[in-house]
Amino acid sequence: MTPAGAISTSCSPTFSKIGQRDELSTSPANLGQGYGAEVSSESRREVWKNFPKDFVAGAIMGGVAHTVVAPIERAKLLLQTQESNMVIVAGKQHRYKGMLDCILRVAKEEGIRSLWRGNGSSDLYRAMLISGKSDQDALSNIPSNFLAGAAAGCTSLIFVYPLDIAHTRLAADIGRGEVRQFRGLFHFTKTIYCKDGIRGVYRGLPASIHGMIVHRSVYFGGFDTAKDFMLKESQHPPFWKRWLVAQAVTTSAGLISYPLDTVRRRMMMQSGLEKQVFMNTIDCWRKIYQLEGVSSFYRGAVSNMFRGTGAAFILVLYDELKHLINGEIPHKHEI
Repeated sequence: MTPAGAISTSCSPTFSKIGQRDELSTSPANLGQGYGAEVSSESRREVWKNFPKDFVAGAIMGGVAHTVVAPIERAKLLLQTQESNMVIVAGKQHRYKGMLDCILRVAKEEGIRSLWRGNGSSDLYRAMLISGKSDQDALSNIPSNFLAGAAAGCTSLIFVYPLDIAHTRLAADIGRGEVRQFRGLFHFTKTIYCKDGIRGVYRGLPASIHGMIVHRSVYFGGFDTAKDFMLKESQHPPFWKRWLVAQAVTTSAGLISYPLDTVRRRMMMQSGLEKQVFMNTIDCWRKIYQLEGVSSFYRGAVSNMFRGTGAAFILVLYDELKHLINGEIPHKHEI
């Protein structure tokens, strides 16, 4: 005879297991052991389950937002790389004085559509890069957020780097028609691969990894850390509040990592050249500093800040679209 409220382990094995699970989950001594491991395992499975949805969200938001700011992006790259642009160095084209001068001259000399030159490869690159970021809500501590952001960025970069270098070279390609060095993504890849091999399409990768570690750790890690604090107040913070945080994070990440970005872009400009200007990343740092000064590391930084508005929208809209895909509709007062 079993006492009231007790569970017989011999007659009811199923209920016994349930009872043991409840005891395990509620017992203070066992709270961070078996049950915690089960929750951690479920969280990991949930991340992989949501990866296709996250990939779609990243692709859509990255493509739309970056297409809008593409003219500013091209101006930024032209300003940033003009000291390594053979057309400008040879005196065939006057140097650009700033963002507005660059955009107006490009539109006048090459046509309005040329402002979006290289945008196709860039959309593919950025969509894949942002989609490589896993859901890090569970990583509520600051070091984990920043480390995960850097790791996600570097891992994605290795796979999509040829698209990134193609975007840089196509955007920096000045002129119309036959005057242009490259006719498109495939022509660039074929030309550089025939001249330099696989090394050519990965030129500047070490410098890019350095920049990625700094930029992505601040970019993703900073946003996730700020979001963790906001989630203490509400499970779905208002859109405007998340955008302000994303704007601050994007601007900070851009300025902190901009000298690294300049070095990697200048290294990219060497692919396909008969004579290399820079022997390696360290030599590039040294020569830019000695020959052009510190200001050259920040050439185009203002354009990059304007372009960062699009990156901030990517962060917030990516986060928002994931909520909608998962069927989580915010309350009116949270929008």
